[in-house]
Amino acid sequence: MWLSDSQKIGVAFCSGGGFFLIGGVILFFDRAMLAMGNILFLIGLTIIIGVQKTFRFFARREKLKGTAAFAAGILLILLRWPLIGFCVELYGIMVLFGDFLATIAGFAANIPVIGPYIAQALERLSGGRRNAELPV
Repeated sequence: MWLSDSQKIGVAFCSGGGFFLIGGVILFFDRAMLAMGNILFLIGLTIIIGVQKTFRFFARREKLKGTAAFAAGILLILLRWPLIGFCVELYGIMVLFGDFLATIAGFAANIPVIGPYIAQALERLSGGRRNAELPV
C-alpha cells in the first residue's frame, strides 16, 4: 500500500497522538498530554482519509454512539476529569474503530514470538468482525 506524502504526514500525526495518549496515561492521566494526543490523532485521521470521509465516518448511523462517547470523553478531559474522560473516550474508540482490530490482528500475527498472542487478544476484543464497513 503506497501512501502519498500528505498521508505519510497524517500517519506521523496519528502516531504522535498515540504517543501523547500513552504518555498521558503513564503520567497519571495528565490532562494536557491527553488533550494533545486527541488533537493530533484527529488531525492525522483527517489528513489520511480526507475531510469528507472523516465526517462521513463519524456521522454514520451505527457509529453515532461511539462518536458521542468519543466527543464526550474529549470534553471531560478538557473539563478536568481526565480519568473518567479517558474511560468514556476509550469506549468511543472501541465502538468507532472496533472493526479495525481484526484487520490489525492479521498483521500482528506476523510479529515473531509475541505476534500470535497479540493477534489472539485483538481478535477477542473485536468480537470476530473483520473488514466490516471500513471507511477507506
